Amino acid sequence: MNVKDLLEELRDLDPRDPGRWPLAVRAGAVGVTFVLLTLILVYLCVWQTVRPQLVQHEHQEQALRQQFVIKHSVAANLNVYRQQLVELRRSFGALLRQLPGKTQVPSLLEDISDTAAAAGLKQKLFKPGKETEKEFYAVLPIQMELTGGYHQFGEFVSDIAALSRIVTLHDIQIKPIKPGSYNQLTLTLTAKTYRYLTANEVAARRASKHKFARPPHRGPG
Repeated sequence: MNVKDLLEELRDLDPRDPGRWPLAVRAGAVGVTFVLLTLILVYLCVWQTVRPQLVQHEHQEQALRQQFVIKHSVAANLNVYRQQLVELRRSFGALLRQLPGKTQVPSLLEDISDTAAAAGLKQKLFKPGKETEKEFYAVLPIQMELTGGYHQFGEFVSDIAALSRIVTLHDIQIKPIKPGSYNQLTLTLTAKTYRYLTANEVAARRASKHKFARPPHRGPG
């Protein structure tokens, strides 16, 4: 039987009466039906169960690839990062050396006062406040009230910026002593000086923070 005869025979089959189909056609139909049912069962029972896991593993693979790229970049530039760390530590040390120690604060206060006097300003108020400790340094605010001319104020600010120690100026206000007077002015501000904390002060500060951060002890019952 050639292909043409086979096609004509298939066209003559009655789909409502498969019992009269030739044995070969019935066997083929059963085989095709079995294959289709198997594929459907595999899709429903296996693929639908495995697919979420496959998607999850794909996402994990992408995340691992990104981590690999990042770590590879870090490893490739490790020497550069080490050099940058050395430079940062050196810069930090240079900045830290600009902060006076506890015993040097009085001389720094004298330098600020002398700077105002050298600029020709009169001091009406020079009042150091309460020191505030930060992570590795302490801040000492100083309330100041000075009188003088505008150019003298500019000279004072410039000389403060030129000090070897770090001093910052805050809350600056300039007012005339008399209405319409521009040569006799009052300058009020808060100057802040900084000093580094000693190793013992840092340790005590950290111990105090841990003490207050510790949850209260609860007894039994």
